[in-house]
Amino acid sequence: MIVACPICRKEVEWEGNPHRPFCSERCRMIDLGAWVAGEYSVPAETLPFDEETGEP
Repeated sequence: MIVACPICRKEVEWEGNPHRPFCSERCRMIDLGAWVAGEYSVPAETLPFDEETGEP
C-alpha cells in the first residue's frame, strides 16, 4: 500500500517502512518538533476547579 507522508506529501510504501507514516527520519522529527512547540492540539473539555479543595 502506498501512502502520502503527512509532512512532505511524498508517496511512500507503508509495509516495511520503519518511519511510517512518514517517509524519513527527517519528517518524523519535523512532526515531533511541531508537537513539542504546541503547533498541534487535541480538543478537550475544561473542568471546573474548586479553589477550596484544589481539585476539579
